[in-house]
Amino acid sequence: MRVALDTNVVAYAEGVGDDWRKDHAAHLIGLIGAENLLLSSQVAGEFYNVLTRKDRKSRAEAVRIVQEWVDTFPFVSHQPETFADALRLARDHQFQIWDALIVCVAAANGCRLLLSEDMQDGFVYRGVTVANPFAETLHPLLASLLDTLSERSE
Repeated sequence: MRVALDTNVVAYAEGVGDDWRKDHAAHLIGLIGAENLLLSSQVAGEFYNVLTRKDRKSRAEAVRIVQEWVDTFPFVSHQPETFADALRLARDHQFQIWDALIVCVAAANGCRLLLSEDMQDGFVYRGVTVANPFAETLHPLLASLLDTLSERSE
């Protein structure tokens, strides 16, 4: 199953935030595997901002870190049609435009899940389900994926 990552999950995995979220995000990413994950240009850009503003990394260090993520995971940018779709999603469902763009890029690239702490857990758009990987009770689609992956790794 193809899974898209939101900025908060990437930032936590990189160590921005508390230790539990860092360990949990890194574990999920490792379990799902780089080949099944998707990193969008919007997320990479937001990640750069988090690193420089919140984590106070130098711009050079932030570039190095973001580039490592871009080199590790399938990386995609939006197309004009995807941006138009994001505008409609933002209008129709009161999403912030940049969150809508992340959802629409995930949909355009065949993702079934989008891992995000900030978006509405359980929201479904064009086959993409938003799931909060840090929720006390995981969305059933995410829980099922993790169960399957855990069984395979045993």
